[in-house]
Amino acid sequence: MSQRQSYAVGTGLFIVLGFAALGYLATQTTSVANSSRGPSYTVEAHFANIGQLKERAPVKVAGVRIGQVQSIVLDPGKETADVKLAIDKRYDQIPDDSIATIFTSGLLGDQYVGVRYGTSKKTLADGGELALTRPAQQLEEMLGKFFGAGGVADNLGGSYVVKARFTNVGALSVGAPVKMAGVAIGSVQSINADPVKLDALVTLAIDKRYNQIPDDSAAAVFTSGLIGTQYVAIQPGGSPDALKNGDEMVLTQSAMQIEDLIGKFLVSGSSSGKPADGGKTDGGKH
Repeated sequence: MSQRQSYAVGTGLFIVLGFAALGYLATQTTSVANSSRGPSYTVEAHFANIGQLKERAPVKVAGVRIGQVQSIVLDPGKETADVKLAIDKRYDQIPDDSIATIFTSGLLGDQYVGVRYGTSKKTLADGGELALTRPAQQLEEMLGKFFGAGGVADNLGGSYVVKARFTNVGALSVGAPVKMAGVAIGSVQSINADPVKLDALVTLAIDKRYNQIPDDSAAAVFTSGLIGTQYVAIQPGGSPDALKNGDEMVLTQSAMQIEDLIGKFLVSGSSSGKPADGGKTDGGKH
């Protein structure tokens, strides 16, 4: 056998052994991380979005593994995932008001369930439920938070829809947050151009927990920061009647364009103080 052939055989054998070693380490790491560790009890948690969470993924407290994901199923008739967690019995003092959150290990790692202890004196028992949960963060939402828009409400309790008309929605997109007092209470469900009224009809899906918004409230399209994403802000009115499913908000304010801002800055001294839409709100066009 020539020296070149010996070198090729040696190189090939080294590569095969390297892949075999990597496969072995991956198998051992998975088995150690996800193997059962003695008796356990089961608790449930409901999430609006589980991302890439898988069965047998770790359940951790303060970064320490205390159990694993036993099963993941979609709740019948609901847009939530029912996740069963098998917790090692030695960790049987978890307060029942603890919060379960889906995290990702590193930037591109696997996902797991992290539990943060609450303050209740009652502890979770077998068959109990973690009522407070936070879903997996999607890349789009994390980028939105980075630019200042913030995430949308979890919407686990269902939603109702209201509509608003704007002469200009700017760069507002479907899925953008709807906020009140800076807190996300829903999201933009759809944006459609009205061929008759020549404006944009925006449908807002608002969490049912916020069902006491006065029906004379105003909706405005704002931008987070200087170059952030846009969202819809609701300023509550003073009416004793609340918005109901299918209602349309009359008072609206369109997105402010950079050209308008520059123009207002340059001619602020000569401005008459009238609104940009000709002295009436967007919703006045009916």
